[in-house]
Amino acid sequence: MVGTATTAGIVELMDISGASRPEADRDPEKMAKLAASFHTDAKFEVIRYPFDVTVVGEALGCQIDTGTRARTPSIISHPFESKPEDIEIPIDLMKRGRVPVVIEASRLLRNELGMKVPIIAGIEGPADLASYLCGISSFLMWTIQKPEIAKAVIDKCIDACIICANEYLNSGANAVVMADSLSSPEMMGPDAFKELVKPALVRYNESVKGNTILHICGEVDSIVPDILQCGFNAISVEENVKDLNNIIYLAHKNNTAVIGNISTANTLYRKPPEDVRKEAFKCLDAKIDILAPGCGLAPETPLRNLLAMSEARDEFKHLKDKV
Repeated sequence: MVGTATTAGIVELMDISGASRPEADRDPEKMAKLAASFHTDAKFEVIRYPFDVTVVGEALGCQIDTGTRARTPSIISHPFESKPEDIEIPIDLMKRGRVPVVIEASRLLRNELGMKVPIIAGIEGPADLASYLCGISSFLMWTIQKPEIAKAVIDKCIDACIICANEYLNSGANAVVMADSLSSPEMMGPDAFKELVKPALVRYNESVKGNTILHICGEVDSIVPDILQCGFNAISVEENVKDLNNIIYLAHKNNTAVIGNISTANTLYRKPPEDVRKEAFKCLDAKIDILAPGCGLAPETPLRNLLAMSEARDEFKHLKDKV
């Protein structure tokens, strides 16, 4: 299959669908139309929405910069930086911020637009969410100097993730992808991931009633064995991993699918379709399960390069069938 589990919302598809961000980040009909265009116009067989990873953080009290057509929303305040013990998950979380927009977009994609392809709703993971609420510097410092505070914050964040994931699934999503860039070994370190984040991810998968995917940016090879013990149905990896073949081997032994990992910043954004084809063939040779961008797509990524992904898959399959 060809698709994406990471953020996507390119300008060309905004023009084609008539649904542009930032309006498509806050209007469920426009969100659904833009997401659907990845299937109808980019020929993706797996589509992902919303188009940023700040929805849960905003619902929990973070202020955001709403962004533009070519710039995704970003967190601009950390309401619990000085008092992490004050973090509470509101009982009306499902009614806050843009969470209702994602819920309604799920319903629209599944019921009214009748999408027959898998639709994946996205949420931020517990480490990213903790950094939104408390500030990245403070949170990373706690993981080293005050791990009991970091763990308490992560536990509250995973509670919010569980609530949102189950509601998105109930509303029509086939799976929920959790993006947790701060869990990367390049940011937090393998030991902190194992001791602080991994137990929360295990509890998440024990509590979520449906298919789950995890995406962590960067060179995740060192934490893949721990990731695979968390219970996700699939993992999404980017192009910076050291050994894609080994990751796929380990994942398949664990009955876990692998998604990825065509370079977004270089190949898909900057290079011609022929280079997309070459990189896609490498992924397919490694037996990737879903051929996809390795990370979030730059808004000005050319549509021709997304179309080149499915064309490469079809060519690869044709060549294999001839052998």
